[in-house]
Amino acid sequence: MDNQRPVNIVMIEDDEGHARLIEKNIRRAGISNTIHHFVDGTSALTFLLDGEHGPSHNGPALVLLDLNLPDMSGIDILARIKSDAGPLRRTPVVVLTTTDDKVEIQRCYDLGCNVYITKPVNYESFADAIRQLGLFLSVIQIPSAEEV
Repeated sequence: MDNQRPVNIVMIEDDEGHARLIEKNIRRAGISNTIHHFVDGTSALTFLLDGEHGPSHNGPALVLLDLNLPDMSGIDILARIKSDAGPLRRTPVVVLTTTDDKVEIQRCYDLGCNVYITKPVNYESFADAIRQLGLFLSVIQIPSAEEV
């Protein structure tokens, strides 16, 4: 499948400092894919469901999702992605959040999240976790929208 479209990364993160750190360390890991950054759930869902360059119209994506957003819960976004009748439901979702509550973690997996990462408070630990995520992103296989 040499004609496979590159995977777009959709980052839903309202903390600008965390967003910059995530992008910087994904780039350091050698990932050059396009990153679409959203600071709220409403605009992110609009992009995911209807955006011209979003996964519903433009091939595979990977979602990096913070749970604590200003306008809606990341849990609601995860539930909406995974309940989609189209190709969006197969989109891998990596929850990347400060919440380490076991009930929340279980809920995210029950809803269909693929990976749950708790953001370390320490800057170096956080940077290291994101570098490891970048390495993970470089090897995972993501289904394309056509493979429904």
